Amino acid sequence: MMIDTARMTWLNPPPRFEERNGDLHVWSGPKTDFWQGTYYGFHRDDGHFLHQRRGGDFSAEVSFSARYEELYDQAGMMVRADATHWMKCGIEYTDGAMHFSVVVTNGNSDWSAFRLDHAFERMGVRVTRTGDALFIQYRTDRMEDWRMARLAWFDPALVQVAVGPAFCSPQRAGFEAVFHAFSLTDPLSRDIH
Repeated sequence: MMIDTARMTWLNPPPRFEERNGDLHVWSGPKTDFWQGTYYGFHRDDGHFLHQRRGGDFSAEVSFSARYEELYDQAGMMVRADATHWMKCGIEYTDGAMHFSVVVTNGNSDWSAFRLDHAFERMGVRVTRTGDALFIQYRTDRMEDWRMARLAWFDPALVQVAVGPAFCSPQRAGFEAVFHAFSLTDPLSRDIH
């Protein structure tokens, strides 16, 4: 499903974005990021996030491609209650390669990442919220099936959240990404396997 930007809101709008042939092309501002405290000691909440509000359980999917060139260039999806309660997942460029990355923040941030060794053009991310959990899956355009990346705790008391595409570039400006599709629906399934 194409991205309906008319029904969505920016948190920290990027300096440049444009809709072209149903895709959303975006360029990051300088040294943008989402992170709270852990290990690095800094608190950043200036990444770019285009979102819709959603209550209760849901499944969200986004597909995207990008030009990952500098350390920590990243694009994907965010689920956010506020500045200290959120999850972001997608591709992050580190150690000279694309990694599937998940950061979960409940007061402080954590980070898990694994290297993707096969070549691909587009990445798909699916996040399903069920009660106290976010089930995070990924699929590249070279894969048929969704694969599990993480099952993360997310406070069920945070009923209303914002959901949508997110991107940032902690080391530079001008990181370019393209979001091809976004959907937000009732949960697709509780199945993990």
